[in-house]
Amino acid sequence: MLVNRLGGFLFTFLAIYLTETRGYSIQAAGLYVALYGAGSLLAGPLGGVLADSLGRRPTMLISACLGALAMLQLGIARDPWHLAEATLLLGLVNDLGRPARQAAVADLVPSADRARAYGLLYWAVNLGFAGASILAGLLSKVSPWLLFVADAATTLVFGAVVFFLVPETRPERPPEQMSQKTDLTAPYRDTVFTAFVLTQLLLAFVFFQDSSTLPLDMTGHGLTMAQYGRLNAINGILIVLLQPLVPRLIGGIRRSRVLAMGALLTGVGFFFPALTQNLPTYALSIVVWTLGEILLSPIASAVVADLAPTQLRGSYQGAYHLCWGAGALLGPALGGFILQRHGSAALWGLCLFLGAGAALLHLQLGPARRKRLFYSPDGPDSVSREDGLLH
Repeated sequence: MLVNRLGGFLFTFLAIYLTETRGYSIQAAGLYVALYGAGSLLAGPLGGVLADSLGRRPTMLISACLGALAMLQLGIARDPWHLAEATLLLGLVNDLGRPARQAAVADLVPSADRARAYGLLYWAVNLGFAGASILAGLLSKVSPWLLFVADAATTLVFGAVVFFLVPETRPERPPEQMSQKTDLTAPYRDTVFTAFVLTQLLLAFVFFQDSSTLPLDMTGHGLTMAQYGRLNAINGILIVLLQPLVPRLIGGIRRSRVLAMGALLTGVGFFFPALTQNLPTYALSIVVWTLGEILLSPIASAVVADLAPTQLRGSYQGAYHLCWGAGALLGPALGGFILQRHGSAALWGLCLFLGAGAALLHLQLGPARRKRLFYSPDGPDSVSREDGLLH
């Protein structure tokens, strides 16, 4: 994932590529980026089903191979309809392997260590992201085409690593369950889980402004693409520096409170550009919402893994990915519309409202999730992890 993310910079720069290189308006660029989100939205449930039926390893390999081809197709697309189709397809195949990756962590790591394991995976991804932001700014000066080629190449390298080094991790079904059909609709009927997913959807809308409207707001106020790349690298650098320290700092705090704190920091961070638009303010904004992201991401993945039955880990992770796919769809589309029609102050004010709302919901949902976990196979330990007593 470190290698894959080191070259995974195209989505971050797609909005700028469409406006500055291809000449599209802000709103049109937002709609194209939203098509990536539409593909990603479909990828979650489909990738989750494939992870539970075909296995984690085949799903990741399919995603890597098709993702590299789709990346190159997007690079050669010129006709608006071809560009739309290529962006949609890339979102679908590029994120198809995400539920399998998340499920594999739950397969391999004991429950008590999952939050730390997801934190390490998240750390590696963002170490690559920190380098990708800087590299993308440099490559874009030579040729935008290099962004597509480099992204496709690192995706194929990731596929090669999976093929040669990663075994299948999907648990074998007990003999008494072999004749039973797997209920792939279970995640969508799990009210505790779906309430958690819908709360995260509010934050997904906010986070996807980083790769769509935030760069447009920055360049619209005089910053260059290279400056945006360096600013965006702050996100990855902070995660690399701080993420290993977080488990000890939050280990004794209830997960619902950690999630609420992360949600509030996210909303406040994205609100800063509404106050003034200059390089120091944008930098401070990224620092604050990155702290929120550091608190949210590993804990959220661990919560999903705890709620998921063993045989449905892929499907639950795929259903959880729905909120990020929906965020990738709605965030750029609505964000671009609000930015162009009502200005940046309205957009960043909405982000503050959504972050604060998500914080309140996380606090309200904590008791219901705690009750649900009490009746899970390792009930007392699950509740202790939820309360911050096992870490």
